[in-house]
Amino acid sequence: MKKLERRAFICIIMVICLVAGMVVFIFQLTKHGDKWATFYANKHIYSHGKLALGNIYDRNGNVLEENRDGEIVFNDDYWARRGTVHVVGDRNGNIPTSAEVAYRKDIVGYSFLTGTYSITGKGKDIKLTVDADMSAAAAEALGERSGLVLVYNYRTGEIMTMVSGPNYDPAEPIGDVDDSSGLFINRALSSKIVPGSIFKVVTSAAAIENVPDIDEFHYSCGGVYRIGNEDLRCFAAHGPVDFQRALVTSCNGAFAQIANMCGPGVMKDYVDKLGLTKTYDIDGIKNVPGSFEFPKYNEFNLGWAGIGQYKDLVNPMSMVVFMGSIAADGKSAEPIILYKPFRATKYTDQMIEPETAAKLQEMMRADVEEGYGDNLFPGLEVYAKTGTAEVGGKNINGWLAGFLKDEDYPYAFIILVQNSGYGVTECPPILNAVMDAAKSEN
Repeated sequence: MKKLERRAFICIIMVICLVAGMVVFIFQLTKHGDKWATFYANKHIYSHGKLALGNIYDRNGNVLEENRDGEIVFNDDYWARRGTVHVVGDRNGNIPTSAEVAYRKDIVGYSFLTGTYSITGKGKDIKLTVDADMSAAAAEALGERSGLVLVYNYRTGEIMTMVSGPNYDPAEPIGDVDDSSGLFINRALSSKIVPGSIFKVVTSAAAIENVPDIDEFHYSCGGVYRIGNEDLRCFAAHGPVDFQRALVTSCNGAFAQIANMCGPGVMKDYVDKLGLTKTYDIDGIKNVPGSFEFPKYNEFNLGWAGIGQYKDLVNPMSMVVFMGSIAADGKSAEPIILYKPFRATKYTDQMIEPETAAKLQEMMRADVEEGYGDNLFPGLEVYAKTGTAEVGGKNINGWLAGFLKDEDYPYAFIILVQNSGYGVTECPPILNAVMDAAKSEN
């Protein structure tokens, strides 16, 4: 009898272990099944180490990457291929933020019940929000330079163009790549970069909402702003400037003083409030947050931070969403990359008050009209701020950040050309090329 009891007890223990093992297995299958099924050893979906299922198209149905009888085919246009490679990927999985990596289970048609099996055996199609023609124009205008071109719709959140340089043609072998080249990094998502004077729009927002009578601000620029025993220099002696004129002339001295009027606490609060330290979930793909320091007991470094230098590092995706919020009365659509008609739009929190947005619109429009000249942007009504960021040991980086107030093209944009020159000379031709491509489609 005791033997039977022992055997029964052992059987019960074995059943419990079996059930527990099944529970753990089902849990792991639910959590990791897509990764197991899309592992590179699965010959059903890979051919010679490359994904052999599924197709990727742009918002207009143009081919970005397609499988035709086991052959991988990309867009016919050379510059479209280069302009979308960081968004689409290269089927070798080199770009971790690409659709090829992020949406692999969707591309192969993975299902919890059927795995990667499909009746057609061709996987599934996915459609991205990017426009192939706009991306081609951006890539060609950027050329072989390092930088980025990011354009997004602040009403819908759709990313229209996301070009990163250096880039390459995914249809051609790339050979050995130096890890320091940044070739596989999508700078719009995965980089933090010194912003330079485009950050003065952030300081302006903080000042409008926190400094009493900021509209009465006046500063006389002699080319050097003395803080303690240190000199903060401007590019020129701007003479007397008010708040708006300080932005138009991009006066370093004036904005260093304004940053100190705001104080380190307010500046810290505003980079958080404006989403510059936020990570956006872009249909499962995430950008890196920016990072900033605003010292409490060093007016010189606080002033330096207020003009976009010191330890300021901005992520372009976060910055372009802030630009969109200025255009859209204080809050903007959160960015998306998967094209799904009729999807509900998700908006950011209220970043700035509508009155603040209106004031910044006025200042950024004056920046173009009085500072750069509308002739730089033929046929466009541009609201923008350029930037020239100093990076130790390298040539200056040129920025252009802003938006269009246009019902047909409600776009915010960030353009960066690295190690090249001033934003006002390097970036406008790129924006013009992108918008010419956008308008030619209509």
